[in-house]
Amino acid sequence: MFDSLKKKLQNIRTKFTSNIEEAAGTEPVPPVAEEPEEVQAAEPEPSRPPQPEPPVSGEEGPEEEREKPTFFNKMKVLVREREIFLREKDVEEPLLELEMVLLENDVALPVTDEIIARMRRDLVGQQRKIGSSVDDLVVATLRSALCGVLGEGLDLRDFIEGRERPVKILFTGVNGTGKTTTVAKVGHYLQKNGFSVVIGAGDTFRAGAIEQIRTHADRLGIKTIQHQAGADPSAVLFDAVQYAKAHEIDVVLADTAGRFHNRANLMNQLEKIRRVMKPDLVVYVDEAVAGNDAVIRADEFNRAVGTDAVVLTKADMDPKGGAAISVAHTVGKPILFLGTGQGYDDIMPFSPRVVVNELLGDES
Repeated sequence: MFDSLKKKLQNIRTKFTSNIEEAAGTEPVPPVAEEPEEVQAAEPEPSRPPQPEPPVSGEEGPEEEREKPTFFNKMKVLVREREIFLREKDVEEPLLELEMVLLENDVALPVTDEIIARMRRDLVGQQRKIGSSVDDLVVATLRSALCGVLGEGLDLRDFIEGRERPVKILFTGVNGTGKTTTVAKVGHYLQKNGFSVVIGAGDTFRAGAIEQIRTHADRLGIKTIQHQAGADPSAVLFDAVQYAKAHEIDVVLADTAGRFHNRANLMNQLEKIRRVMKPDLVVYVDEAVAGNDAVIRADEFNRAVGTDAVVLTKADMDPKGGAAISVAHTVGKPILFLGTGQGYDDIMPFSPRVVVNELLGDES
């Protein structure tokens, strides 16, 4: 997952490390006073005859000679233990390369600017001790910048545990992004974690949508509430909530028709669904492979009807990862899951730190 971005970030790490180490090696070292020459120290005083040197064992002389600090050794200690003041020019080239890498991998421009600004702020003008791993410094700075734009994430299990039952989750998004399949995957995930689930077949607009969600639900042993095609989706989802209350079901998952934000009639319908259902969580679903288009659509959907969290499907097919990095920061809402395949188990709770560690090649 995100292999292209992962590889290029590794190259950027190397570039940063090389530039910082070069800056450390070329900075002037404070002058060190040279030891007086041995012949001067041994020269007798004119007022008295030379005094004999005390006897020294054959082994102590060479040992003392080996331990005697030299100017070169003192300089090495100073370089190893001193601190370096990083300047703009020391990191400007790798910062420019990082900016190009992020943009080439579909990271939105405002998000790229934020990452670069965080990197520059954390590196330039800071005193850095030379001696510890420079690569560790670079990785820690990159990790902080990426986690900063990704936010804290959202654990759906904790979210459900803290709310009155049934917890109502409404899924929205554009056509063809895998929304209905995502509803089934989330239902399966919740079942595995001990929650009871009912699905409301609120996509009454698309031909075959009711049958599609019912087929998924039947395979998973989940109850489906449905009306005939063309029915008012608000009525379907109202009935789903009432069923959940009557049967003490933990979670209602509401499927809806795919729509674009500029289709006024469908957006008005979604507003009605929200008023009737009163969802606890509105989840926007789009494809990771859509890149910047997914970021733009998520932002527009959020402005039109509101979004509480995002699911990105087909993350396993996305070598770039730009949408996953950009959506949370652009919309200001957490990514809830990544879809990673066709099976019901192929859905991954999104943990910003885990994803960043994977991108940086540190999966510990």
